[in-house]
Amino acid sequence: MLRIAVLFSGRGSNLQALIDGTSSDNFPATIICAISNVPDAYGLKRARDAGIETLTINHREFSSRENFDKALDDALRDRNIDLVCLAGFMRILTLGFVEAWQDRLINVHPSLLPAFKGLDAQQQALDAGVKLAGCTVHFVRPGVDDGPIISQAAVPVLDDDDADTLSARILVQEHVIYTQSVKLIAEGRVQVKAARVFINPN
Repeated sequence: MLRIAVLFSGRGSNLQALIDGTSSDNFPATIICAISNVPDAYGLKRARDAGIETLTINHREFSSRENFDKALDDALRDRNIDLVCLAGFMRILTLGFVEAWQDRLINVHPSLLPAFKGLDAQQQALDAGVKLAGCTVHFVRPGVDDGPIISQAAVPVLDDDDADTLSARILVQEHVIYTQSVKLIAEGRVQVKAARVFINPN
């Protein structure tokens, strides 16, 4: 069983999708802990309700990003975590942390990367006038929203969309492909070669 930690800062809807997915029969991974940098994040309640250990590591209590990331790293290593899933974790991780967890650290982003990196990706898509938007699960690299792509899903951009309606449509697909991506990794079917991910079909 792959041992997972989920890091988040807010309501934890992707955390809930992972909780639901990993609780299904024969899913080859389990969530060991849920960690938030925000003490009152709603995702903490979701994890507690599912019987998952919760931790709050408040970034405001640390003098530097490096010290905060060391506390994260210590917590993960103490629990023998195999895979770290970022699920709306609103902190930019240091180079040292990202390199230490290379190919064991994944993220979901609400755009079809490499388009529309950073904040407000849905509004960026609307401003650009694209007809398709979507989401991406990828391995994390030092650049913001950068790294080998594991999975993507597209949704139509409707003429009357605003950022909220488009975000809601994308979020449904985030929940699907994040769980699918974790399952592929847990089954040992994901290989990273240079900047690309290859999925073993068997």
